[in-house]
Amino acid sequence: MCDSVDSPLLILLVVTGVLTCEAQVCGRPPLGKRIVGGVESSEGAWPWQVDIQMRETGHICGGSIIARNWVLSAAHCFPNPSKVSSYILYMGRHQLNGYSQFEMLSQVQRVIVPEGYSYPQEGRDLALVQLRSPVTWSDRIQPVCLPHAGLQFDNGTLCYVTGWGHTQEGVSHTGAGALREVQVPLIDQSSCQEMYKIQASDSERVDILSDMICAGYMEGGKDSCQGDSGGPLVCLGANGTWIQVGVVSFGLGCAQRNRPGVYSKVSSFAGLIRSTVPEAQLLGNASKSRCQTPLILGLSFALVLFWRQ
Repeated sequence: MCDSVDSPLLILLVVTGVLTCEAQVCGRPPLGKRIVGGVESSEGAWPWQVDIQMRETGHICGGSIIARNWVLSAAHCFPNPSKVSSYILYMGRHQLNGYSQFEMLSQVQRVIVPEGYSYPQEGRDLALVQLRSPVTWSDRIQPVCLPHAGLQFDNGTLCYVTGWGHTQEGVSHTGAGALREVQVPLIDQSSCQEMYKIQASDSERVDILSDMICAGYMEGGKDSCQGDSGGPLVCLGANGTWIQVGVVSFGLGCAQRNRPGVYSKVSSFAGLIRSTVPEAQLLGNASKSRCQTPLILGLSFALVLFWRQ
């Protein structure tokens, strides 16, 4: 029969393992798992979704929470990154412009965009938005996981895009309405490029660059649209964790045949994200959250001492 290690020491070891984990587990919605052809999402299904508004005009873009005081969005949502006083970001929201007891809001401290960004179709359409006040984690406010530079999802993988944007091309949102979701397959760079060449006039020429990824259907019908810009395109990783592979960037129209949505490829900006937001969780398909390692080590060490007594 073995004697256990002193309870205070065991508790100290376990707590040490827990406290060294500062990051909230990402990509795991506690409550479950602008959109053309989509459906209304259930409340709390996408707890990283952010509503980006301007004081004067209301909703303009979406975004996603990647750390307690950082949001990922699109550069074109912030045409003048040095002037951010008019922006208000809402986290934990389900109904657009409808009160929610679970939501939090914050003004913007600063916006960082990749060097050389000028226009969505020229790439680099990504923004890192620092909140003036950090969020508090809850069932409805959680971070999404991000991909390492080398993480690839197969062509045809079914993923989800979420937002409060237009539900029909040319028809603006009414200023209300619930968050919507639509499932769309990923399309690789070369296939997407070929689709955009079909019956394309000179004014419709689109180059799908290496920092872009597409998602949608050849026949159209399901897509992101105006007002969804900056929002997340997420895919389910091998370990059941949601990973954001894209940021809604641009398209020709909405849900048109051979004109899938074009997204900024998040993995292309892994270096910028890591250097700017070190607490963001960048994962591979089979990677554990950075949060798990110290906890596991603390528990393992405690168990070793327990059994050696």
